[in-house]
Amino acid sequence: MMAGFKLFCMGIIGDGCGGGREFIVQNGVLTAYDPQSEESRILLQGIKKPISISKKACIVIIKCEDEVIEFDLSLMSRV
Repeated sequence: MMAGFKLFCMGIIGDGCGGGREFIVQNGVLTAYDPQSEESRILLQGIKKPISISKKACIVIIKCEDEVIEFDLSLMSRV
C-alpha cells in the first residue's frame, strides 16, 4: 500500500463491538473513528503491507502481504 492511502471498513450497529465506527489502516496504524463524537483512537501500530480490512463481530481482520492480523475489540488486543 502506498503511503497516504488508507483502507477502511465500517462497524455495523448490532454486530458485536464497534458498531457505527470506522476502522482505518493508514501508515501502518489501525485506528477507530467515531463519527458521532468525532474522536479517533489508535488501536494497533506496526502493520506492514496491508491489503484489506474487514470486521466480523468483535474482530477486525487485516490481511497483509505476509500475514493476517486479528484484533479483538472486546480485549483491545491482537489475538
